[in-house]
Amino acid sequence: MPVHCRARLRTAGALGALLLTLPIDAAVVGVALLRRRPAAAAPSGRTVLVTGGKMTKALSLARAFHLAGHRVVLAESAKYRYTGHRFSRAVDSFHCIPEPTEPGYARALLELVEHERVDVFVPVASPAASIHDAAAMTLLDEQCEVIHGNAEVVGMLDDKSAFSAAATGLGLSVPHWARITDAEQIASFDFRAGREYILKRIAYNPVGRMDLTRLSAQTPEKNLAFARTLSISDSDPWILQEFISGQEYCTHGTVRSGALQVYGCCESSAFQVNYAMVDKPDILAWVQTFVGALGVTGQLSFDFIEAADGQVYAIECNPRTHSAITMFYNHPGLAGAYLETADDVLVPKPEAKPTYWIYHELWGLVTRSSRRDRLRVITGGTDAIYAQWDPLPYLLVHHLQVPSLLLKNLRSGREWTRIDFNIGKLVETGGD
Repeated sequence: MPVHCRARLRTAGALGALLLTLPIDAAVVGVALLRRRPAAAAPSGRTVLVTGGKMTKALSLARAFHLAGHRVVLAESAKYRYTGHRFSRAVDSFHCIPEPTEPGYARALLELVEHERVDVFVPVASPAASIHDAAAMTLLDEQCEVIHGNAEVVGMLDDKSAFSAAATGLGLSVPHWARITDAEQIASFDFRAGREYILKRIAYNPVGRMDLTRLSAQTPEKNLAFARTLSISDSDPWILQEFISGQEYCTHGTVRSGALQVYGCCESSAFQVNYAMVDKPDILAWVQTFVGALGVTGQLSFDFIEAADGQVYAIECNPRTHSAITMFYNHPGLAGAYLETADDVLVPKPEAKPTYWIYHELWGLVTRSSRRDRLRVITGGTDAIYAQWDPLPYLLVHHLQVPSLLLKNLRSGREWTRIDFNIGKLVETGGD
């Protein structure tokens, strides 16, 4: 069967499955809409622009600012104009803007800031957008406060090898690494005895990032053959990074002038859609040391690995909002921690339930053997999109936003790897 026909059948199946669950979701949301909504705080007069409107983390921040009494402007590219989040009670105004990679992106942001009289811009950036949001600061700084790093800092953090070098310079632990710009460099690399390594593309790689092919001193022919299959070049560099076996962790940090304001830490995995706060003092100390030395303002998300001996290593930094921000769904101090400098670091409330995305959990119930674990997650946690006082985003993400993307792919026959309800898109090779 041709690839495009197979892709269309898969897409049609996904659309059919969502259609089957529509009556149930509509009933749940309908009941919620009949209930009284909680009153938001009195308007404070501040207008906050949040981009990345297709993603749950943007909705989480919009709700936090709204409940604190701020006016929220949500923005997203035209491709995702049917995001369910635009219908949130927390959103006062929604706008489509160009893709971050388009030449007119910064100018469009400026016009939006001026039109809506924005006081604070909080980018909820995709990997492709972080550097463009940083570049736009030169236009926006005189118009509003921007909770983001400058282009030099963001560029360094987004580059896995430059980040590793910066951390090493501060005496902070990272895996052994080397920057690779030619596949032939693998042949001359001094692999440490008994250690394994993986190759990771420095540019965003939504599909290939799952490839953890191990390389070592014992497999020189395999190492070089594998490297030659990749797009390694001066213009597309990769990092050869020691693979350390252990427990993975991810963190979210909101930082103002080097002071950590908001912090969350969770156990992690290659495709993470469950978030529960864990206390790891060594990771917190690592983050505070790094951001303090950097003196940056923005949102910085780190990935760590804890080895068997308890040593923690930072694998990479993503200078943007982490989906772990969903853990703050019931914290009234989140908006204030973004907008004002505080003495204490804000962490999720002790009673906060772990967050998940129900359609990912339902898929796990169908396809995995660990059904008891999935049921435990559902009964012990809370859906990251659903809020009783603000239920429409839940209905419309699953039955407008994602179906609109599937219908587009159904017409084109384009393949997709998975549906990611968290970031509100279809994961595709070469996608955003």
